[in-house]
Amino acid sequence: MSLRTIPIRRAGNRHNLFLGGDRELVMMAGLLAFTLIFAAQNGVATATGLTLWFAAVYVCRLMAKKDPRMRHVYLRHRLYRRYYPARSTPFRENTREQAGRYR
Repeated sequence: MSLRTIPIRRAGNRHNLFLGGDRELVMMAGLLAFTLIFAAQNGVATATGLTLWFAAVYVCRLMAKKDPRMRHVYLRHRLYRRYYPARSTPFRENTREQAGRYR
């Protein structure tokens, strides 16, 4: 008896991208550019907003091309501590004096 194989189709297993970049980052950049343009309502703000929009979409596309889940990797990276002190075992019984050194 042979194992049954089921193909995984690309259409059902794609990353959540918008305009070639991460959906949330692209939409947030668009919201910021839109707010800048319509809050200031002058030519300099319009040029700055459009420049910001196109630059953000370009950077998001580059980031998604390297790794479509780069934003999630970065956010998980931010949760890690900067330094993990060495411990011999999690079951070691420390005295009060020893425990005070590591906090």
